[in-house]
Amino acid sequence: MRTTAPVGIAAAALWLPEKRDGADDAVAGQRVEEKVARDLGHPRLPVAEDVSAPEMAVLAAQRALRDGRVAAGDLTLVLHAWMHYQGHDLWSPAHYVAHQIGAHHSVPVGIQQICNGGAAAVELAVARLSLHTGTGHALVTTADRFTGPGFDRWRSDYGAAYGDAATAVLLRHPARSGDPLLLRALHTAAAPHLEAMHRGDDPFARLPRENSPVVDMRRTKRAYLHDHGVAPFKKVNRDMIRCVVGGALRDAGLAADDPRIRFVLLPRLGRKTLEAAWVPTLRESVAARPVDWGADTGHLGTGDLPAGLYEVLRRSALGPGDIGLVLNAGAGFTWSCAVVEAPAPH
Repeated sequence: MRTTAPVGIAAAALWLPEKRDGADDAVAGQRVEEKVARDLGHPRLPVAEDVSAPEMAVLAAQRALRDGRVAAGDLTLVLHAWMHYQGHDLWSPAHYVAHQIGAHHSVPVGIQQICNGGAAAVELAVARLSLHTGTGHALVTTADRFTGPGFDRWRSDYGAAYGDAATAVLLRHPARSGDPLLLRALHTAAAPHLEAMHRGDDPFARLPRENSPVVDMRRTKRAYLHDHGVAPFKKVNRDMIRCVVGGALRDAGLAADDPRIRFVLLPRLGRKTLEAAWVPTLRESVAARPVDWGADTGHLGTGDLPAGLYEVLRRSALGPGDIGLVLNAGAGFTWSCAVVEAPAPH
């Protein structure tokens, strides 16, 4: 997706609970293997005890609106993305977020694209804003709470441990002077045949967790890799990383060695996975250095890319005219790369 007019990122927020589950405690309690904890590289994971995922989303949304100085009543669109249970059946958490923040003139939309949901929501928001006459504002929220006994934050997946969090990104089209970031491009690609990796050999169930009492992506991935092997997936992953990075650079009119590109921000996956599968591919694709700013939270479900945008702002990582790439991926599989720029003063 190439933005036809500059899209402003007016604000981004990351809401984290206070409690942490330390990796050392998880190893001591035999809740995760020592080698797995070492390969993940997350010293601790945020844990939400007394607040639901949609309530966390509201808190992040309120911060973003306050920081961006936009009234909820001026929002055109509210998109909420999630991957895990939101607290009610046959119910729309997107409408709840809009209701709670007072966005009564917006259209709420729910996005469920597993871990790439936050990136998908930003992309859809930009597309919808491009059809809006005059200045339009969209709010993207994500929130996930990975509670037991149905989800094991340390052991439900390979190469990722899951932290509870919510994010919010406030988008403005066209951008306005004073927006701290511009979204230059957002390129997405998918390999739909890999949906089977999270289905495995399981039959279609009648009820949630009928096939397994705990979400167990390790089990379904083992079944898939037993039938198809590891090498084909590794090749697709490398090819898709190259595809979205190259596509995003092309859409933004940038060369891979443009000195304005200061970094490539990695998704919040385990350290071993990033070092083995992502970093070598990125070093072949772009001159800028890969950076990992998510080790202290773990994987945030749908929230990795929005949390990355928040970190770019929080760290003042880009000077005027500088550019950063923010990467994401999720089951399905889908990959995304966003190009953001800190605007130069006029």
